[in-house]
Amino acid sequence: MFTDRQPLYKKIEKVRHSKVLVYVTGDRPRQETKIHSDVLDVLAHHLDLMDNPPRISLYLYTCGGDTLAAWTVVNLIRQFTDYLEVIVPSKAHSAGTLMCLGANAIIMTKQATLGPIDPSVITPLNPPVPGAEPQDKVPVSVEDLNAFIEYCRKALGNETGMKDLLLVLADKIHPLVLGEAFRARDQIRMLAKKLMRHQKHDEDRLETILKFLCGESGSHDYTINRREARDELGLPIEKPDDELYKSIRDIYLDIVSELELGTPYEPAILLGAENEMDYVLPRALVESVAGGSHRFVSKGILTRTEEDVEDNRVFEGWRHV
Repeated sequence: MFTDRQPLYKKIEKVRHSKVLVYVTGDRPRQETKIHSDVLDVLAHHLDLMDNPPRISLYLYTCGGDTLAAWTVVNLIRQFTDYLEVIVPSKAHSAGTLMCLGANAIIMTKQATLGPIDPSVITPLNPPVPGAEPQDKVPVSVEDLNAFIEYCRKALGNETGMKDLLLVLADKIHPLVLGEAFRARDQIRMLAKKLMRHQKHDEDRLETILKFLCGESGSHDYTINRREARDELGLPIEKPDDELYKSIRDIYLDIVSELELGTPYEPAILLGAENEMDYVLPRALVESVAGGSHRFVSKGILTRTEEDVEDNRVFEGWRHV
């Protein structure tokens, strides 16, 4: 709970001469949350109470989310401080890695991982998921599209074949989705390059990092450990000493327990022997010593029916604890 983590935040602040800001998007199976613009007002509330510290330590756990939201979060934090460091206890993938690129330093634990930043496009025009609800759409990976087209260009080797291929592709994926996908590819490189200006890489190193994170890693689920991020990519990685590592780890384990990150959401198990119950599920966190704890929560009512358990959501959003 926040009351247990607060002393650990203060301990890190003393060691790092900073103010700690925590942002966690949960990856509990069937209750996942992502980086989203709805967090901006919540973050601003915490930042306003920090009184423009010289250094902010962003404690970040996420599997990713909206690219532009991640870009906006980093720029928002930088309005309140001249030096931003990101503490990665475990995962800072996809848009989370993009946020790390905007830091002066990245503190990674032994088990911490970054990942590629190649985006996927999800719009109402995306292909439907077979057998799923109408609103469920198949994400279109920008790099998968690019790899497919490059493969076909090499295999076909003529303009006529490529023209036919693109017609087939546009028949399967709406042309506006294809256009947005390739626009997103250029945009992610532009955003990453702008964010990395605080890390002072030369042009060759900058291009090496961008190429790897935007396609050369091979797949979106590739994980980048501390050694690879530091020695091969040349990112400004710091290794925590034993005392700092223990504080980072203790915070992480407490958050895992509170958000039940390792336990799939099963309404029938939650309901147990009852026929009906109210529930409140915390799914994401923003915390600081000055601002307290904000949770993104889902509230609802579970009702047992003859065939299944009905889950009626009555509220989803950020709430201050």
